[in-house]
Amino acid sequence: MAYPTPTPWLNARAEARLANVLLYGATAAVLIFFYIPIFTLIAFSFQEGRYPTLPFEGVSLKWYAALFQNSSAGDALYNSTVIAVVATLFATVIGSAAAIVAVRYRFRFRIPFTGLSAAPLAFPQLLLGIVLLLWFSVLGRTFNFNTGIVTAIIGHVVYITPFAMVIVAVQVFNFDATLEDAARDCGATTVEVYRYVTLPLLWPGIFSAGIFAFLLSWGNFYLTYSLAGSTRTLPTFVFSGIATGSSPLYPAIATVVFIPGILLVILADRIRRKG
Repeated sequence: MAYPTPTPWLNARAEARLANVLLYGATAAVLIFFYIPIFTLIAFSFQEGRYPTLPFEGVSLKWYAALFQNSSAGDALYNSTVIAVVATLFATVIGSAAAIVAVRYRFRFRIPFTGLSAAPLAFPQLLLGIVLLLWFSVLGRTFNFNTGIVTAIIGHVVYITPFAMVIVAVQVFNFDATLEDAARDCGATTVEVYRYVTLPLLWPGIFSAGIFAFLLSWGNFYLTYSLAGSTRTLPTFVFSGIATGSSPLYPAIATVVFIPGILLVILADRIRRKG
């Protein structure tokens, strides 16, 4: 006796639509959950009242005007920029070199080298800042120096270099070494191979690593608070201001910092895709 074939509850097209709805719905829900605080902060920066409360007392740009007239905020912006730029340059160069060594070369202590190079990734920033502050305190008494921009830069380099190393290592892992062999067969020296073949092909990963390292350094609070001494950066400036009283001035600072950060991330992604 033949039995009828059971009709599927959903056909293939309906299943695909349901999967898309669930996938895109879950993604949208996560993004909304992440970005609601950010957009709320941006909205508060346009509030006219003295305190960020709901409902708004009015809409105004006066807090942005006050921000650009605040000399302390300007000094903090300058210090953050100096620390982030210098730390990024050192971290990107060191991280790129470490990534090339760890991925492309085989040597006796390769695994311990890779593990120790990436160790700061798993180290809490607060504890790393305290440990480095202890070392700089000891060295400062010995060599007669105080914590400031230089010590903050060193701390940032220690923290962000492993991130740069991991990002560049992905690019190095996918690198086609036969291109270098072809350049050598054409008579190129080792320096020329690195200059005209290796570095241009690794440049998208190196640039992305530099952008990511810059953003990590730019917004870092724990290491800066521990190692910068009396030097104020944007994170410590905002912290000290909020500790004494809230104001829409600080959401304005966050908005001014957030928008360039998003643009840098988009730029890094476009360069990575082109590469």
